[in-house]
Amino acid sequence: MTSPHAPAKPTNQALMGFGQVRHLRLKPARNAFAYRTYFLMLPMRSLQLAGACPSPLPRNRWAPLSFYDRDHGDGRGPETGGALAWLDELLAREGLQDADGEVWLHCYPRVLGFTFKPVSFWYCHRTDGSLRAIVVEVNNTFGQRHCYVLDPACYGAELRSDKVFHVSPFCPVEGGYRFRFMVDAERRRTVARIDYDDALGPVLQTSVSGTLEALTAQSLRRALWRYPLMTLAVVGRIHWQALRLFVKRVRFFHVPPPPADFVSR
Repeated sequence: MTSPHAPAKPTNQALMGFGQVRHLRLKPARNAFAYRTYFLMLPMRSLQLAGACPSPLPRNRWAPLSFYDRDHGDGRGPETGGALAWLDELLAREGLQDADGEVWLHCYPRVLGFTFKPVSFWYCHRTDGSLRAIVVEVNNTFGQRHCYVLDPACYGAELRSDKVFHVSPFCPVEGGYRFRFMVDAERRRTVARIDYDDALGPVLQTSVSGTLEALTAQSLRRALWRYPLMTLAVVGRIHWQALRLFVKRVRFFHVPPPPADFVSR
């Protein structure tokens, strides 16, 4: 990957990534898996100016693969500005008024009307193309959502945040995350890495990476043909790995109350 610290060249072309998710648990029992995946990389401000997601990706309506605004943020629909309006309000509350350039959203689509997005990344840029902040939007399987605002942010640098939100029932809400994001200047490849540490050191190492290409009717068909039940498979794999950890007698933690604040920084 070339020049991970350099800002990406401006473009309004929606992208699709084909790549891999990796997960390694180091303790108290070792557990590892990797699987192929695909994801969207959407330039949200450009799409808003265009009035809708460019064909062939339907927006806020059913399709084999689609994008719904209400799957993000506070769940608002397009009639109240959609997910981008929510994000701009969040950035304003956090004092990030200069994050007024392109916003790239790395997320899963809805597949056959079903969605589950373990994590989505909002890359918020200045008007000169430099990265200003990253919002990490996390969903758990208990219907809860939380956002981590990483500020300042830089491609290639290690970014840190305390863990305040329950994700896995096999990890307590303590310790912290180490994030690292990389994308080349041509937006041809991306890597997002999230490692979780407790007080004694590394516990989990995870990443999602992929090669980016223009989002076209052909790339959508290829994604659906190769992975026709992708989001259902994500949920299925989560529960399968949970069963493996249960068999390995990893300690189970019940769901605590969500944090009082929807956003942590």
